[in-house]
Amino acid sequence: MAGWFRKDGDAVILAIHAQPGAKRSEVAGLHGEALKIRLAAPPIEGKANDALLRFIAERFAVPLRNVELLRGAQSRHKMVKITGSSVAPQSLVDGNGG
Repeated sequence: MAGWFRKDGDAVILAIHAQPGAKRSEVAGLHGEALKIRLAAPPIEGKANDALLRFIAERFAVPLRNVELLRGAQSRHKMVKITGSSVAPQSLVDGNGG
């Protein structure tokens, strides 16, 4: 099992290293024990967090309400919880996520 995600019942908890201000939103591989995600949103007024949650919801094929920022609202290091997804987290780094 990867160190950047864990299962919690029907939920998945992701450790994310966010990089706001990128040209486009995409998965950029692993960054230590976190999934690195580039975001095409500035790190101001929660815009990058909103973009991150929308990006995760899209990748995991769940409604936005199923994605929750657990911690890291003011940090690049974030924990995000996804519920009700049948998408395997590993698929994001196996070439299907970007």
